Amino acid sequence: MKTKPILAVTFAALGLAFVAGCTTEPGPFTAQDTTKFTVENTEKFVLLDKPTQASVTCTGLQERVLPDGRLEVIANVKNREARRIQVQANCVFKDEQGFSTGDETPFQNLILAENSTEAVRFTSMNTNARKYTIRVRQAR
Repeated sequence: MKTKPILAVTFAALGLAFVAGCTTEPGPFTAQDTTKFTVENTEKFVLLDKPTQASVTCTGLQERVLPDGRLEVIANVKNREARRIQVQANCVFKDEQGFSTGDETPFQNLILAENSTEAVRFTSMNTNARKYTIRVRQAR
């Protein structure tokens, strides 16, 4: 039995494993801006989970400033499925720069019949709101 070739192959494999396992990334990492993590900061209508991404869409947004200075938003939420579904929607109101004003509505249940569209209305509690994000998720 020839042990020298077997030992040589074994040591070569261990050497490669050691070198591959000991490589490290240099220095600190820079922040990467991707749309995956900034969707809620840039979009007005966001679907929070996979089931709602397949089942729900927004067919229209309407916004207006009320006479007292508060922002009112109406979203048309459409069920794309041929079955009845239940989702929850809320709205985060933001200032002119896109930062939250601390005015976030509670999630409200929305039952959508097959292929139907329902209007959901949100009104800010203060006059600081200029932008918003409507978030929709699967009912819990």
